[in-house]
Amino acid sequence: MTLKEKHTALIKSQALKLGFISCGISKAGFLEEEAPRLEHWLNKNMHGEMKYMENHFDKRLDPTKLVEGSKSVVSLLLNYFPSDTQKDPEAPKISKYAYGTDYHFVIKDKLKSLLNYINEEIGDINGRAFVDSAPVLDKAWAAKSGLGWIGKNSNLLTKKVGSFYFIAELIIDLELEYDTPVTDHCGACTACIDACPTNAIVEPYKVDGSKCISYFTIELKEELPNDYKGQFDNWMFGCDVCQDVCPWNRFSKPHNEPLFNPKPELLEMNKREWKELTQEVFSDLFKKSAVKRTKYSGLIRNIKFLE
Repeated sequence: MTLKEKHTALIKSQALKLGFISCGISKAGFLEEEAPRLEHWLNKNMHGEMKYMENHFDKRLDPTKLVEGSKSVVSLLLNYFPSDTQKDPEAPKISKYAYGTDYHFVIKDKLKSLLNYINEEIGDINGRAFVDSAPVLDKAWAAKSGLGWIGKNSNLLTKKVGSFYFIAELIIDLELEYDTPVTDHCGACTACIDACPTNAIVEPYKVDGSKCISYFTIELKEELPNDYKGQFDNWMFGCDVCQDVCPWNRFSKPHNEPLFNPKPELLEMNKREWKELTQEVFSDLFKKSAVKRTKYSGLIRNIKFLE
């Protein structure tokens, strides 16, 4: 076994011990195929009010500009599929990823542990951990690393576990064995395109972010556009429709990360209780949750829009 192979095996083995469901590795460098796609998407204003997507264009496409001397992108998947969902079928819905503790905290801790392990076992390695809060095209890197393929809903899909997982990266200055991409298994299926309540999947593999329910309920800070009244399929934070209908998500298995478990009352709340939500209950219910991003006023705006 070469040193590169040994280091690669060590990293992948430790990633699984930390709870990640899979780990793939790519050579750090310029994402040639992604550059024109990202440019077209931005030029068509498909990012809406998410102006931060326009920043650091070169860094988004080249991790060596983010981490000096970087050689490898280690992509990791962490399952968040819940064993239980909201009980009241008429209650406004929250995207499953936001049920428990904000994933940024949970994953950052795991990535730090992995980086520390690499430094202890392999030597002084320079690197940075990323969880979708920096200009890294995580889905592109995960696909390049063989962890899945980008589906028609623009999510990363895998045959074994579908798509209910977070993607994170370590970008490090260590040469490793690199994985190869897998083939696309969407076939002729158009379930996600047909089911999208706001027709945000404008063509296979292309999502207009400015039409997506997740964008409206989380990213958009102003008033929700009246043109979309009645089209939100009862989602008050995020949207899982294109994942729920994806045939590959038949293979989703519940996660085993205690921090992703919701407070029991979150699943029990009925439609009336959500409509009467107070600032106090919001603060308690979503203390360390990703839902805090929309703030109390934003969630109330979303709930009222569903009426």
